[in-house]
Order: sequence, then structure tokens, then C-alpha cells
Amino acid sequence: MYEALLNECTRERIIVEEKVIKGAIMGLYANNVIWINKRIKDQTKKSCVLAEELGHHYTTFGDILDQSDIQKKKQELRARWWAYEQLVPLNKIVQAQKEGITNRFELAEYLGVTENFLQHALDRYKAKYGICTLFNGHRIFFAPLRVG
Repeated sequence: MYEALLNECTRERIIVEEKVIKGAIMGLYANNVIWINKRIKDQTKKSCVLAEELGHHYTTFGDILDQSDIQKKKQELRARWWAYEQLVPLNKIVQAQKEGITNRFELAEYLGVTENFLQHALDRYKAKYGICTLFNGHRIFFAPLRVG
């Protein structure tokens, strides 16, 4: 997944650099440059961070570091939502179910995301659609997760 996201960055002429970032910040985006915190060793976690930062490229503008500002907070959420929909698309949830994947750990591994990222994506879908949604003839339930 990380390589695919890097390829998308290349197509979009976005430079991706890994560097030590102080504090709890895992990634940053500005002016077609994405910085990924070099302290992240797990490739899956890097993919999730890179997807969110790529989401900033597509959905946000300006300096949004001050998250006490509601408009900046909304932009942060839009970037996360973009990442969730890219890495945890509904069609992949259906496909995973068809392939016999039955729990969140296996689903996260199948999708190439962390379990935490998966949970946030499912929470986002539940907030967006309610307890379930119909997708290509399949009913996806978000709590508990299952496809019918």
C-alpha cells in the first residue's frame, strides 16, 4: 500500500520525505511536500499517515495547524475522511467478507491498515450512513461489522 501511495504522490508531483518530527506529529503536508515522521518504523502505519497527508493535498488549503479553530478542524477531518475512503473502501470490505475474512485484525491486515485506522474508518462510515448501508447489492453493517 505504501508503494502505491508513493506512486500516486509521484504522479501528483508531491515530494515525500521522511524526517524526525518532534512531538506526537506523525506527518505534515505543505506546498506539495509530505513529511513522514522517521520514527515510524511500521510500514502499515506509514501508509495510514501518508494517506492522510495525501488527503490534505486533495482537500485542504492553508495552515491548519491550529486545531482550536473549527474551520481548520473541519479541514483536518476532511483529509482523514479522504484517507479512510481510499484505504478502507466499501467494495474492499465486501470483497474481504467474500474471501472469508471474519474479524477486524484480519480485515486490517487484508486492507494494509492499522486496526486503529480501520476502527476510525468504520466509525466514520457509521456516522455517515448510520448502522448500515447498501453497497452494490450488499448490506454492510458497521456495528457489529458484517456484510449481508
